[in-house]
Amino acid sequence: MSVTQEPAAQPVVTQWYWAERAWLPHVNGPVVEPDVLIEVAADGRIAKVTPDSGPCPPQAVRLAGLLVPGQANAHSHAFHRALRGRVQVGSGTFWTWRDTMYRFAGALDPDSYLQLATAVYAEMALAGITAVGEFHYLHHAPGGARYADPNAMGEALIEAAARAGIRITLLDTCYLSSGFGAELTKPQLRFGDGTAESWAERAQALKPREHARIGAAIHSVRAVPAEQLATVAHWASLRQAPLHVHLSEQTAENDACLTAHGVTPTRLLADHGVLGPRTSAVHATHLTEEDVKLLTDSSTVICMCPTTERDLADGIGPARALASGGCPVTLGSDSHAVIDPFEEARALELNERLRTRTRGHWTAGALLRAGTEDGHASLGWPEAGRIEAGALADFTVLALDSVRTAGPDPHLGAETAVFAASAADVRHVVVGGRRIVTDGVHQSVADVPAMLHGAITALLP
Repeated sequence: MSVTQEPAAQPVVTQWYWAERAWLPHVNGPVVEPDVLIEVAADGRIAKVTPDSGPCPPQAVRLAGLLVPGQANAHSHAFHRALRGRVQVGSGTFWTWRDTMYRFAGALDPDSYLQLATAVYAEMALAGITAVGEFHYLHHAPGGARYADPNAMGEALIEAAARAGIRITLLDTCYLSSGFGAELTKPQLRFGDGTAESWAERAQALKPREHARIGAAIHSVRAVPAEQLATVAHWASLRQAPLHVHLSEQTAENDACLTAHGVTPTRLLADHGVLGPRTSAVHATHLTEEDVKLLTDSSTVICMCPTTERDLADGIGPARALASGGCPVTLGSDSHAVIDPFEEARALELNERLRTRTRGHWTAGALLRAGTEDGHASLGWPEAGRIEAGALADFTVLALDSVRTAGPDPHLGAETAVFAASAADVRHVVVGGRRIVTDGVHQSVADVPAMLHGAITALLP
């Protein structure tokens, strides 16, 4: 007896957007298509995408410019935004920069962090970012005492993302040592949980929400003793959650790891089961040939933060070699010296040109993918970062008529976005089908610059 299958229920469309141009998936690679009608279902996902749809229909919101997937900022420390302009005075090193960072970290509490992070995430939305990976280690009160809610600071970040209208993956970070077993210093006491087991118990209480997912992070091999690395990795593995780690940002870290363990940080992570396709190694700047092979063989994701790496004079990592070996590459704004995902993508290619004195290491499409599809996947949002049916309706629209973007043919939209556009060219941002930024204005945070100014000056002595 044959069984007649009922046709699948069609999603109820609640919103229509019509894009003048859109960067869409294609069997031979993404292309820019004209007159694209995007139908969004009630669940905030794309129901249908129709290129060459004709004139904008009356029920649709018209979006002039180039529509691309929302950008994923794969590595953020929200409170570092307070350092912008202050740590650029004079000279110094990463380590002197860190001392200034500690002073701002010591001034924050859940209420002030909510204000600052809301403003920072709203700045991200204005730059076209629809999801952020927040590498969060500012857990407790100054001196290390726990708040009544041990996750009050993390909850402030989750709420801040909601207020700013973007998605967040809270990468709750294990931070136990000031360096290879040494006790935490006074400014670091509020970062620590004592042991990885205590960290895991606290992190377990964090719950995902519609706009928020929970991941894990190992601050660095400096900050988590070798025998406790596996505890964090196991916690993430059980939940199939993203796991991020700062890796070889500084040569001093490599030297100290070799002294303490006789191996590089990458080898130490590999030996304790940290590497793999759900793990993102942030920076990965100072690597040996063996390190590169360990990362590529394990398909570990590499998160590059070019504007921070150049601001701190960290160096240029072997991103092209890692990508050629099979490591997905993602992008983050890290310390927020700049919040501009298009500048991060451009800098990835331009850094490699400076290092090699040759051009064309990534196509514009590959750089856009790093900041969209691969970035979202590294944060545990695999259903985002593409403009296609079934994907989350998260997208950004860039002006093609600004002084930066005017001139190129429309079919060169990807090249224009990466090599010409900036955050200032973002006109519209949609998250889950809902307009977050319209005509360059944030729709729920009335005055983002004023909020940033107030939140940062409130932290000053």
